[in-house]
Amino acid sequence: MTALLPNASIPGSTTSLLVTTDCPFNLTAAAQAGQASSHSLPPLCTVCCCGVLNRTLAVAFMVSLAFAIVIGNVVTLTVFVQTRQSRTPQGYLKVSLAIADMMVGVLVVPFSVYTEISLMVTSTPPIWYQASVTSPTLGGLVSPWQPCMLIGPVFAGCTFVSISTIFLMTLERSVAILWPLHKDALVTRRRTLLLILLSWAASFLLALAPLMFSSNFTLEYNECSRMCNYTPLLFGGRLPPDANILLLFPAFDFTLLGGTLAVNIVSFTSIRRYTQRRKLLSEGSLSDGGGGGGGCSHRPSFSDIKAAKTIGILTFAFTASFSPIAVFVLGNVVGYTWCNFSFFAFWILTGNSCCNVIIYSVRDHRFRKGVTLLFQREQSPPHGEKT
Repeated sequence: MTALLPNASIPGSTTSLLVTTDCPFNLTAAAQAGQASSHSLPPLCTVCCCGVLNRTLAVAFMVSLAFAIVIGNVVTLTVFVQTRQSRTPQGYLKVSLAIADMMVGVLVVPFSVYTEISLMVTSTPPIWYQASVTSPTLGGLVSPWQPCMLIGPVFAGCTFVSISTIFLMTLERSVAILWPLHKDALVTRRRTLLLILLSWAASFLLALAPLMFSSNFTLEYNECSRMCNYTPLLFGGRLPPDANILLLFPAFDFTLLGGTLAVNIVSFTSIRRYTQRRKLLSEGSLSDGGGGGGGCSHRPSFSDIKAAKTIGILTFAFTASFSPIAVFVLGNVVGYTWCNFSFFAFWILTGNSCCNVIIYSVRDHRFRKGVTLLFQREQSPPHGEKT
């Protein structure tokens, strides 16, 4: 997700000093301080990425992460598309989550790789990196199109889609655990697809909210996080009065994550009670009031319980990867500037996009079986008759 940059409130005199160093904090602040000069901005760097070796390691990490995200989620999509048993409401939600993760690996990470390589091999940043450049033909300052106007909302929107999809997956499993007899009537494919479309629309509208409801923000590549972030435009070295609009992002995230954790607690409490009851039934110390097989139909199946536990692990993994970003945003609001920490916070969150396929491989035996059949089908020679 995007966050309020900690360096946006740097006074103008301090910003002018930072522009002359090797480590300026903010492109917009630096450009506003040096618009009168026609010199190009120096290459930007932080402690974690200064030097050729550190930059090379950072680029190698980004490339490896992009390959892991794309390959893992392509396998996930292929398995769920080609496996008939996966065409369920839970399967559609997993497909939505995989598409959001794959967009991060296809658009967001490669753009950071391209920008970092450009900064390494050229003496000056790309033209779009410089907020305003002097054009003799057009006369005066010209602001080139900023690619971050596309990449930034994509990353923020996909993050919100992931959070909302995990929340919907948790609700779907809670229905299967708490009301197993009504699961098929309450959770239908049509309702699930409608909720998926609504979550995508709401997530990307929220990602564009700072641009839609205010003219005091822009999107640019940040040298600290190595990603496209929202940046407030400074007025006399001060933040705009509506800078708090960016707090919509953590408010949305905390609300959905809190709701997801609450629903998981209710589901796991029901699972624990069911497990204890089944243990007492097996020991003969408790009579089955449902009348033999009739009582069993009111209990969640083993596959539903295991799926709920898998989604609980997904929730825990996403919460753990999102926590550094939450700390970073709260630190920004208080006034701390954590440039190097922002790099690790944003890329830990990005790395979560390749965790889901690992969790599926460990927890879901149907997914493992689908992957095995997929690779066996690709390796087997063509036959005259279908198997």
